[in-house]
Amino acid sequence: MNKKILSLFLLLFVVIIAGCGNKAEEKSVSSAGVSGQKIAVGTDASFPPFESMSPTGEPEGFDVDLIKAVAESQGMNVEVKNTGWDAMMNGLENGSVQVGIAGITIRDDRKKSFDFTAPYFTAKQVILVKEENSTVTKVADLKGKKIGAQSGTTGAFLIEDTLGKGYSGLKGYKEIAGAVEDLQNGRIDAVVADNAVVKKFIDKFNLKNVKIIEDKTVQQEEYGIAVKKGNKELLAKLNKGLETIKANGTYDKIYARHFSK
Repeated sequence: MNKKILSLFLLLFVVIIAGCGNKAEEKSVSSAGVSGQKIAVGTDASFPPFESMSPTGEPEGFDVDLIKAVAESQGMNVEVKNTGWDAMMNGLENGSVQVGIAGITIRDDRKKSFDFTAPYFTAKQVILVKEENSTVTKVADLKGKKIGAQSGTTGAFLIEDTLGKGYSGLKGYKEIAGAVEDLQNGRIDAVVADNAVVKKFIDKFNLKNVKIIEDKTVQQEEYGIAVKKGNKELLAKLNKGLETIKANGTYDKIYARHFSK
């Protein structure tokens, strides 16, 4: 074998080995968190008490503590990132995040794109108004009023389902805090959001002369942890983790930490 042939053979061998290495790396990334690799968890840290930003700039809250406990119980390594709502949902589809947790309601339309764990929290949409709006008892009574809700969430869906698709009085917000602030300043008449979140903002902003209205016709909803459609291995690990922390009392401790104050 002459030197040229030998050199060509060695180059071909290196290319083959490099290709195998890339495939192994891709497989490891695709099963990230299950095989010990760190997995990216997307969240929207504008949704207290489920997620918000700590004074040091890290996501914190019920969902953050929950996913970390679930991961620890299954030997998974997670990194929680404040991506924002839209980036989290898009990231699940394009693979930039492997897990989404941000008070995500399990809905049939979302199941077309994502797989969800078993429910981990039950919530309900409520109406926040100023006390002088005493005639409001249900979502239908908000017709003709200006209503704030976080875009892409069940609060916004409920308003359109009740008052009509494209209801002109609906104002979408990137973060629910903006809607609460506009209610305070009289720029809108009501806010529709999850009950626990509304209560947290009342405490956080020390709101006065407001009241929470619970529409008896509104159905409860359940939150789930989301993964990309078809990621069965990661989904199974997450479900197993939820079962584990509920059985050993960790879930109750996390719940008490954020909701028993």
